[in-house]
Amino acid sequence: GVRNFRDAGGIGSLRRGVLYRSGSLHTLTEEGARKLKALGLRTVVDLRSPFEQETWPDQRHGLDHETLSVPTLPANREDVDLPWPEDQAGLYLFMPETAGPSLATIIRSLAAPRALPVVVHCAVGKDRTGLTIAVLQSLLGASDADITADFLLSNLGLGLDKGPTPYIDETGTERISRPISAELIASSLAWIRTHHDTVPAYLHAHGVTEAELAALRANLTA
Repeated sequence: GVRNFRDAGGIGSLRRGVLYRSGSLHTLTEEGARKLKALGLRTVVDLRSPFEQETWPDQRHGLDHETLSVPTLPANREDVDLPWPEDQAGLYLFMPETAGPSLATIIRSLAAPRALPVVVHCAVGKDRTGLTIAVLQSLLGASDADITADFLLSNLGLGLDKGPTPYIDETGTERISRPISAELIASSLAWIRTHHDTVPAYLHAHGVTEAELAALRANLTA
């Protein structure tokens, strides 16, 4: 019942079975919950806004896991010049500029003992999840080509390989979900490297220590 669910591992030194990505769990079925339990799920990281979470709360069906609410984007669209969802190119430059604190929180959480396996999700697991997973995969030594290939699988997972599709957002407004391209995630990674030289340096700028990065890598590779 969950859209766009897949294992993010198998590239770089990121092993399979520890980091999953998906759309919102508000459509999770009881059968889906049993499958997540069989995976040993311990943590769910929800990148959506508080309003999205209130409108479409994740379903648990008896699952016992920790849920972390770590919004990637500012909570109130009216308070900032937010290029989303209409301006895809603008969004992928805006996200790395503003997502540093949320990414730092996620890394600290996943570096902790017994945090894994984890599911990271937003609404459909495409944009906010795409950036978060790309950063984590990069930290585990994945090449940009492999990161991009995984990123683009969301087009298939969401049926966007056939073109844009309409959807209703959390405010009840009809919007258009557009396919993602390699250029989008490349622009996010380029923004990070232009402003901070490397992904680890970007995270250091937001308070992540080298010890925390080492613990994250150990968790995701061991």
